[in-house]
Amino acid sequence: MLATLLTSWSLAPLVESSGWLLQAAALLGVQAAVGAGARRVPLARSLTVAAQLLVSLLLLAFLFAGKAESTGSGPLSFLVTDFGSLFQQGVRDVGEFAIPAPLTDGIRLLLLAGVLLIGLLVDVLAVTLRTAAAAGLPLLALYSVAAGLSTGQGGAWFAFLLAGAGYLLLLLSEGRDRLAQWGRVFGAAPSTRVSAASGYGGGSGGGGRAVAPVRTGRRIGVVALGLALAVPAALPALGGGLLGAPGDESGAAGRGGGTISAVNPLVSLQSSLNAQDNRVVLKYRTDSPQLGEQYLRILALDEFNGVKWEASGRPLTDVPERLPNPSGLSERVRGSALEVRTTVSAAETYAQRYLPMPYPATQIDIAGKWRYEPAGRTLVGDQLAKDRFQNVQGAQYTVRSLLLRPTAAELQAAPSANPLVQAEYTKLPDNLPPVVAETARRVTQGAQDDYTRAVKLQDFFAVNGGFRYDTKVSSGTGSQAIARFLEDKEGFCVHFAFSMAAMSRTLGIPARVAVGFTPGEKQSDGSVNVSMRDAHAWPELYFEGVGWTRFEPTPRSGISVPDYSRTEAPAPQPSAPSALPSQSASAAAPAPSQSEACPPELKKLGECGGPAAQQDTGAGSGGVPVGAVLGWTAAALAVLGLPLLPLLWRRRLRDRRLSSPDVLAAWRELGDSAWDVNIPPDEALSPRRAAGRVVVLGRLDGDAAEAVHRVAGAVERALYAPPGADVSYPGLAADVRLARAALLAAVGRWARLRALLLPRSAARVTAALSLRASAASARATALTTRLRLPLRNRG
Repeated sequence: MLATLLTSWSLAPLVESSGWLLQAAALLGVQAAVGAGARRVPLARSLTVAAQLLVSLLLLAFLFAGKAESTGSGPLSFLVTDFGSLFQQGVRDVGEFAIPAPLTDGIRLLLLAGVLLIGLLVDVLAVTLRTAAAAGLPLLALYSVAAGLSTGQGGAWFAFLLAGAGYLLLLLSEGRDRLAQWGRVFGAAPSTRVSAASGYGGGSGGGGRAVAPVRTGRRIGVVALGLALAVPAALPALGGGLLGAPGDESGAAGRGGGTISAVNPLVSLQSSLNAQDNRVVLKYRTDSPQLGEQYLRILALDEFNGVKWEASGRPLTDVPERLPNPSGLSERVRGSALEVRTTVSAAETYAQRYLPMPYPATQIDIAGKWRYEPAGRTLVGDQLAKDRFQNVQGAQYTVRSLLLRPTAAELQAAPSANPLVQAEYTKLPDNLPPVVAETARRVTQGAQDDYTRAVKLQDFFAVNGGFRYDTKVSSGTGSQAIARFLEDKEGFCVHFAFSMAAMSRTLGIPARVAVGFTPGEKQSDGSVNVSMRDAHAWPELYFEGVGWTRFEPTPRSGISVPDYSRTEAPAPQPSAPSALPSQSASAAAPAPSQSEACPPELKKLGECGGPAAQQDTGAGSGGVPVGAVLGWTAAALAVLGLPLLPLLWRRRLRDRRLSSPDVLAAWRELGDSAWDVNIPPDEALSPRRAAGRVVVLGRLDGDAAEAVHRVAGAVERALYAPPGADVSYPGLAADVRLARAALLAAVGRWARLRALLLPRSAARVTAALSLRASAASARATALTTRLRLPLRNRG
């Protein structure tokens, strides 16, 4: 239990509150107690594990009763349906919240259930199967999952120390137990003739204390833990180990070790998406009402030469105090836009030369030496010295940008693009395979305008074209790579963005590719974290009056498809007016909540509100039924009361035996009391010798010993006195109780608890039930035989 609980500490950084650890400790304690009690009975190994599993499930069900929305009535419905619904909600919460996540009921259920499962596996391996070393495997799995998810959250060394100490305690306890089976020599003080080399001390003193192997094992464990913590800090080659800072990993040669720096973001885009180290590179706060549109754009790739997409060389200017209006944006669309403010903080490990910011930015407040590129509306770091340029590393800056909200109708009615824009952004290389243009014409067949063609291209890649998102595919960017992608239909955002941009250009739609980050993950404090796995590429298409417009062909989770590019199915119109529903029917229908109708990508960003207001539909409309609560409360009390059943049975039997003047009943109670403290009865002895045996083995003296002998004398009189003789005496019951109290006082605490809670004399119940079962079987056999006898002579 302690090893599992100490390892569970590594899960603490995953959630905001650590209060669940106290609940986990209590549940693990109950689980371990059930296992210990089952082994004391003793039960078979399979029954012991089954009892622990059943009690764990009942405790979880009782703890989370009423936490999920009830979909039925009765305990069975809660156990199967509601409990499963809460578990699924926890899985959804894990996917929607960033670390550290809020401790929702669903996440708390996952944590407690996982810890209990690991605790059960450790208990089975270490105690039931007596293989403590193998019990380290589930502990390692628990620590590995927690350490992998909580990278960069701090305190990794302390969590490792606790987990390692827990496992060492497990091994040392098992080692002590094994050594104890060999006798007392391993803990006894050897004679002075034993040499020091033997491992038992053998000092000059006459009573040299043994250096026990268990103590040696403790020292080895401490040294091993110390080396595991200290060596990574001492060796530079292991700087990314346990004590290394989250951003200490060395980069590629020539990239300024320990930072992420690439002049062209495409160099590191695929490696970022596949990286195991999902470090946070940007944090920001914004007043934008639509976080799903808060893409952080780095630069635009507007030139396709048949080998790759790249940013064309354009002149740079000083950063103006307020940036000019975006090209192609009309006053009507500009008037419906909302200007939002975003404050960004870049990590010290992110050394990108281009400044990530929302598009289109209107004003930037940043320190340092930066230059402005008007066509792409990007900021790039200026040269500071030889081979050294300004970058975003550790920068804090504020960006004001426009949240453009064009409608599908405005895009559909957009006039022809400016001839200069049309000519520049529809250029295609001569080596572009014909299949690219052919596929574009086939997909957009029947479309009457550029907007409809763009939406059909987007849906072809993201919805109905059979494409699969895979970051392991080779990231070719040339013309042949696009043709291969259209044939294989698997790739990541680079393939989708490049292919849609190239196909748009074949249709005469001005297009380019933007590179940057998706909006990131909203935190509980209102900030948003952007990590390397949020790196993304997307196509931008030009519409006169709106300007450069984002589309999303990549079928990837967490991607926000723009509202203006969604395919809206027309609402079906009824052919005839339908009858209004009755009041009772409308009251019974559940009102949809905002969270149910919200797409996962918006829910992940926190844009979905709480459940929509519902009318009270009556007493049975929500929550767990009263009957179910009472039923589960009774079941929990019954489960918790099971360990007390033997105690209650013995008390009732004792009171019944001692309430009568029957000497033999009192003698049986005295024998059972001795049996409970591990003095089994011996039916071959006479009452006098049996009493002496109880006095000696029970270490009784004084009044208690005399009481036992008085009861034995009364038994002898009952056995040998003539019929009708009065053999009892007034203090018979008091003598039995006095002897029982002395027997309990003579044993240790655990033996006393065992005698009270799990009395050995309870075996009489099993014997009595067996006899009754045998008698019932005999009676049934005799009855069957009598019924069959008349049938033998028929015919």
